[in-house]
Order: sequence, then structure tokens, then C-alpha cells
Amino acid sequence: MQVLRVTPGRRAPARLVGAILARDLVVAGSRWSKGRRLTAEDLAALTAADPGDPVSVLVPEPGELHEDEAALRLAAAVAGPGLIQRGPSQSRVDLLAEFPGVLNVRIAELERVNRIDPLEVFTGFDGQVVDRGDLVASVKIAPHLVDAATVDAGARVAGFGSHPLVWVAAFVPSRVGVIVKESVRATARERFEASVRAKIEGLGSTIEAIDYVEDDPEAVESALATFVRRPDPVELVLTAGAASTDPLDPVFVAITALGGRLVRRGVPAHPGSMLWLARIGRTAVLGLPTCGAYSKATAADLLLPRLLTGEPPTRRTVSALGHGGVLTREMRFRFPAYARELEAPDG
Repeated sequence: MQVLRVTPGRRAPARLVGAILARDLVVAGSRWSKGRRLTAEDLAALTAADPGDPVSVLVPEPGELHEDEAALRLAAAVAGPGLIQRGPSQSRVDLLAEFPGVLNVRIAELERVNRIDPLEVFTGFDGQVVDRGDLVASVKIAPHLVDAATVDAGARVAGFGSHPLVWVAAFVPSRVGVIVKESVRATARERFEASVRAKIEGLGSTIEAIDYVEDDPEAVESALATFVRRPDPVELVLTAGAASTDPLDPVFVAITALGGRLVRRGVPAHPGSMLWLARIGRTAVLGLPTCGAYSKATAADLLLPRLLTGEPPTRRTVSALGHGGVLTREMRFRFPAYARELEAPDG
């Protein structure tokens, strides 16, 4: 680019049409913001203006993009499904959630894009539960002009792989079965049921049934089979009362007997690190912690939303919880609305 100077009150050459104002300027009582692309009418107004100090303008050369155009081009590569675009405003394009769901961010690629000077992409937390209209990401270009090749390099990184850089996965209405071993005392059942219904219904899904069973492998297997051994198995089964550290707990025995497998015992987040995740065919099975399951926000309230967007029950789904897995009070904004008023630990 070329950097030239123009002086209010003096004739501005016509070749500066399309040049970009490098700083704010007041002309005839009107404020012109930096980044403004000068038109022929602007040049005429500058010529007719009261005399003033010279100001810098940037004259683009072939292959250079204005900041707004560059931000729009990069945003197109960054943004995936479930996002609404707003802007640009002062070279910033905002991405808003189109519907309630879970924000997904490819963190490694995000860092790679931000290593490219002067591109800027900033987002919410990967795995954060968002509502319609929430700001989840922004794309900004720092200088007024940038090489198109630089923007295209960032776009290639953002669009690398099978997913875009940022997207919102919508909640998918799902059918959920619940199995509770009798080790959960009867006096706690009412609180437990209210808590589970708030979680499931708050994410747009429904509970088919809540079954209370004896602490016996055959009883648990029979209850599980009603949810998973049928032509239309439920998408998710929640369990409570299992001893997560006992491989011979009836729940784990029953899962194996039905051809299922344990995906992950424990998750990298606190509270709720004793959660476990299994699958039987296409059905995910999530073991809820019994301690604090009724009143506390736990890692379950980050894992459950992911499962109810249709994300498969895999180790990768669980491992993503580690970044930001210290779920103190300050982190409650990441939870679904139903969990934001629940108790949270101090550390």
C-alpha cells in the first residue's frame, strides 16, 4: 500500500477515490471514522472543508483487501452451522448462536489462525452451552489493509478437516431412560427425579421411564434391556447408584451381558470426576454421581448437553472436558440454564 497525506481545505486528487482514512477526522461537523473508504463526494467535501492539519490515507495496491472485506472473507471460513453473522463493524464480524445448543471450537486450529499476523479470531469456550442470540465468536482484522494471501492462508487453516473452526450443535430431541439402583434411598428419590427431569427436559428431550431396581445384575440387565433391546432403542440411559470404582458392580456386569462396553471410567473435570460413560449399540449410558447429584452443578452438566446434541459417546467427547474442567463458581456460565443456579464448589 501507499501512504499519502491529504489536507482539509486543499484540493484532493481524484486518484484517492477508494483510499482509506487512517485516523478519525471531523469534516464540516461530521465525524468520519478511521477505516472509511473515501468516495468522490468525500474528496469534494475535504476540498471544501475548513483548513486543517494533514491526515494520512492508505492507498491499496493490487492484492490488498479492506479490513471489512477481509473480515467477511475470514468469517466465511471460520463459521459453521448454527451461526448467524453480524457486521462488519470496524472490521469486526460477530458470530451469534442461531439456536440453543453446544458451542464447538477446534482449539488447535484456532491457535494456528491467530499465529498469522494480523488475523484475530476469538471465541467462547469449547463445550459451552449457549442460547439463541449469544455471541460465541468474533473475527477481526487489525490494520485497515491486509494482503488477500494472508487472509486466504488463515481461511485454509480454519477450513482444514471435516469441520469448520466454530459451530453450534443444536439439541436433538431424544428419548432417555433412567435406571436407579435401590442403593439410592427412597427418601432421596423425589429430589433425584426432579433433578433429572430438569436436566433432560431443560435440554429439549424427554424421559421415557424411571425404573428402580434391586442391586442385582439380572435385575439391572432386565431394566436396561427394556431400553436398548428393542426395534427403537432410546438414545440415552442415565443410571444412578452404581459403585463406579467396582468393576463387578451389577450395572457394569449388566452392560457387558448386553454386549455393551465401558467407554470411560471417570472424567477429567471436578466436581463429577467419578462419572462414567458406556455404550450399548447406539445407546449411550451415563453414570451420574450420587453424591451431590441433586443439588450441585457437576461435569455431568457439561457432558449431558454434548450427548443430547447427538455427539457419540466416545473417549474424545470425554477428554474435551479437561480444558476448563475446574468447575468453580466462576465457571457456572458454561452450564445449561437449569444448572446455573445450582450449588457449585469453591475449588
